[in-house]
Order: sequence, then structure tokens, then C-alpha cells
Amino acid sequence: MPYNFLLSCIQICAQHGLKKVILSPGSRVAPLTFAFHRHPHIATYTLSDERSAAYTALGMAQQCLSEGIKDKNFNEYPLVGIACTSGTAALNYAPAIAEAFYQQVPLIILTADRPPEWIDQADNQAIRQHPIYGKNIKASFNLPMVQSHADSQWHAERIFHEALITARKAPAGPVHINLPFREPFYPAAETVFEYPKNTRMIRQVSTQTKIETRTWQNLLEQWESYEHKLIVAGQGFLDTDLIDSLKHLHQDYKVPIVADLPANLASMPEVIQRQDIFLSRSNTDFLASLQPELLITFGNAFLSKSLKNFLRRYPATVHWHLQQGDTIVDTFQSVTHIIPLEARDFFRNLFHDLDFKNLLQGEPEEDSPYLNLWQEAAQKADKFLYTYPSDTEAHLPEMLVVGEVLHNLPEHTVLHISNSMPIRYANLWGFSPHLRSKKADIEVFANRGTSGIDGCMSTAVGAAMAQPDKRVVLLIGDLAFFYDRNALWNNQLPHNLRIILLNNHGGNIFRMIDGPSQQPEFETYFETEQKLNAENTARDFGLAYRTLQNETDIAQTLQEFYALDGTQAKLLEIHTDKVQNAVFYKKFKQDYQKTFEA
Repeated sequence: MPYNFLLSCIQICAQHGLKKVILSPGSRVAPLTFAFHRHPHIATYTLSDERSAAYTALGMAQQCLSEGIKDKNFNEYPLVGIACTSGTAALNYAPAIAEAFYQQVPLIILTADRPPEWIDQADNQAIRQHPIYGKNIKASFNLPMVQSHADSQWHAERIFHEALITARKAPAGPVHINLPFREPFYPAAETVFEYPKNTRMIRQVSTQTKIETRTWQNLLEQWESYEHKLIVAGQGFLDTDLIDSLKHLHQDYKVPIVADLPANLASMPEVIQRQDIFLSRSNTDFLASLQPELLITFGNAFLSKSLKNFLRRYPATVHWHLQQGDTIVDTFQSVTHIIPLEARDFFRNLFHDLDFKNLLQGEPEEDSPYLNLWQEAAQKADKFLYTYPSDTEAHLPEMLVVGEVLHNLPEHTVLHISNSMPIRYANLWGFSPHLRSKKADIEVFANRGTSGIDGCMSTAVGAAMAQPDKRVVLLIGDLAFFYDRNALWNNQLPHNLRIILLNNHGGNIFRMIDGPSQQPEFETYFETEQKLNAENTARDFGLAYRTLQNETDIAQTLQEFYALDGTQAKLLEIHTDKVQNAVFYKKFKQDYQKTFEA
């Protein structure tokens, strides 16, 4: 194949900030492998399992985007790519691509392909690859097959420019470039790759959406006309500018702010957590008293089921949702206004204009009965949770283990939480009130875009690879762990990775749900009992391993485990009893419902 044709495209990738590429072995991907690996400014890694490789790249891309937000570098943060051979290898990327799409994380996907004339001709590794990811991707491109004409070169370079610009453009997301290659794939042994230094660069100038003045005035009038205002945050990245604006709004205008743990607002003492406790009660008078008149929502997926049920049952009169993109996101079935602004910009502008208005008209009232209702409920939930009896005869139930894990987390930590029960337990606990300010720099990640268990460990591995100077802690259940064991099949497994495995030997979440737990097929088809432990896995992949069983005090163990010492990743396996876990959790829910109905 004509390598000069490809090298200019790879140079364009580097100029647009593609810094890391995970390659999976194969013959047809060989041109991409050589072109990326030999580029002086692109770091390459090799992972054989394409499904795990894509999730690992997602973890890297999350960290690049997160650092871009922290540095206020919203348009030029590094990009991450993945490249694989033709056939089912490309299909294995699909779960992580869908997750990146719904988390709005940019990811560059390059798939090698057979020439178009060989598709559907009973040839090896030839499937219909364009467009292979359907609607679960931001954009998909197909490179021209004829590569000898000057216009083909121009066309290919234009495709790469468009793809890389599209990946970062809000709402950010994954883009796919399919590259059909003909043999021969391998250059002569003496070939020297020369990347063009004068490749034309196409940049998209940054712009900022501005709401038309009359419309903005109408929004401000709505703000002033409603007394019961509520802000609710979905999943998002740690953003100090956003936090500062929300703090000002809360302090000056007494607006309650409710957020799940993956919203990364938990460091704010003002933010209300543990809404699953007090919103699950059946007291309709109490719930009605919390009903907002004006609801402002932002962020990606909302985790709390009780919060979703509450806001659907008691909808706001007016609901502003901050989002970019054309698809209307109406999680709470009450949206009246779509506002196409980033949350940090919207709340900064809102506070600025309200503050200026109040300078002219006088300060807002200092007390808010509506805020008081939310705060009193949250404080009662805090007190209930942190004083709930934790003495058990044999060992700590899983729910209390998660509380210990969060309570003992050191500062300067990246926390990944797997789906199913771990993320639900963690969201219930949040960060304890007296530790929230100390944990201001802990950032929480979870694959809540599609909420699957299939790549949670790979995503955390990618985060640790991207942030070698930070502690990356993964809290994961046993099914998610064993499902994704190939995440550890990595010759560059980072030493800063800490995995806490909650092993209850089955899908414990289904014991918590009344529906499946009452069916005769429950144990065989829902709980999926397994008798594995992780010691062999740790030995196979070179992790320092420790196991706990029947311990009731694990704080000291956790502090030692979190320490960034040595040169190995670490795995702490904590065995719990699935029956006792379910009994404890159900009693806990019954007790807090009794408490809040009293």
C-alpha cells in the first residue's frame, strides 16, 4: 500500500492532538500499526482483546478530557485513539463506543477493512464495516479506496480533519474512520517513515453560544417569579468553575442543589446527597412540599432512581435543561426549555446578571423555607446513615464495606466504581459530611452512559495508564471483575492501580430486587452463582494480592492498601455473604422508611 498516502493522515492526527493510540494485533491493521508506532509524538500501546482495548482507551480519554476541563483547555486537550484489524475485531469495540457516545467523551476509532469488492464474497474477516456502529457514534467516515490520485489524498486528509474536529466539538463523542487496505501491508525492512512537515492544518475556530437578549430576560423573569427553585446535576467531570458558580447561587439565592456522586459536586458541603433515603418515603404531603416550581438540570446520566421517580411524580412547572446537541433529553418528563450552554457558562452568567440586578434592587432574602426543607431531610438522612447499627455477628455486609472504602479514601485519588450494586451503595454513602472538603480533589468515574458491567475494570486501567502519578482506585463487584479479566492482560499494567473486589459469588443485585428474587428461576438465571476467587488472576497478571473474610475492622487494611508503594498494582478481595448482604440491605431500607414516615 502507498504509505505516503497514510503518513500524511497520521501527521494530521498528531497535529490535532492525538497523543495516545491503543493498537490490537492483526495483519490488515499493520499499516496503521507502523504509521502510529513510528510517529515521534504519538505514544502507542498494544492490547490483544479489542473489547478491553476500547474500554481502556475510554478510561484514558476520560482523563484527557478531565485534565482539559481543569486546565480550562476546552478545545485542545489530548485525544486518544484505537486501531484494529478487519472483521469481528471491529465489532468488539462497540460496547465502549456506545459508552463513550453517551458519556460525551471523544475517542478516535480506526478500523482496517477489506477492499469493498470482497465484502460478502466469502472472504476471510470481511464483514460490512461501514457504518458498523450504527447510531451509537457521533460520526462515521470511510476512506477512499483509490489512493493514487491527488484528489484521493485531498479527500482522505479532509476526512481526517473533519473526524478529529468533530470528536471534540460539543457535544463531544467518538468518531469512526474505516480504512480499506489492499495488500501488501508490510513495508520493506529498510523503509524509513518520513512524516510530512508541511501538511495543511484545518482548525475550527472556537465560538460560544449566546442566548438572545430578549430570551435571556424572559428566563431571568421566570427565575424571579418562582420561589421553589431546584438544581439537579447528572454525571459530569470535576469542574472548579462550575462549582464556584453553584456555590455563589446557593449562598446568595438559597437554591437547593441535588447531585449523584458521579456528578463530581460532592466536595461542596452545600450539595444534597443521599436523596435515595429521604425521597423513597411514601408520605405524599412531605414529597409534595419538595416539589419544585422551577427545575434546572444538567449533566449526563442521572443515577438515583428515587430522585427520578420523585421528579416524574411531582414535576416542575418550568424545567430548564442545559444540553448541547439536537436530541432532547427529558429524563424527568417535564422539560420546557432546552438551553444549549455548558453548565459552567450558564451558571456563571446567571449569577452575574442576578447579582447585578440585586445591586440595583437590594439583596435577596436571607432565608428560604424551601431550601430548609431539603436540608433538614438531607441532615436527617445523614444522621440515620452514620448512626445506623453496624455491629454484625460474622462480618461487615457489603454496604458497610463500601462505606469504609469511601470514608478511608486518600486525597488525590481517581475513583472508578463499577455498575450494579457498587455504584448504588457508593451513591447512597457519598462522602461523609466532615470529610467532603478534604476530598475536594477526588474525581469519581463510572460507566453510566450505558450502565454495563462489561468494561468497568478496563476503563479504570486506562485511567491509571493516563495518570501514572495519581492513585486510581477501582471498586468493583465480582461479576464485573471476572467478566473483564482481560483488562489485566496488559504488559504495561500501571503500578498506581488499586482494585477492591467485592466478591459475594453471584449477582447480588437480583437479591435486592423483589421481582427476580421471588421467581423459581432466580438462582440459576439471575443470580449466576460462581465459586471463583481472584488469587489466581492476581498471580497470572502480577498484582500484589490480599484477601479479607469475616473482618469487621478494615480501616487499617485500606490505608495500607491505598499507599502508593512498590512497583505493582494491587488487588484487595473482600468476601461477603450474598444472603446476609441482602438481608442487611432490605432491613436498612425498611428501617429508614419507618424512620422517615414517623
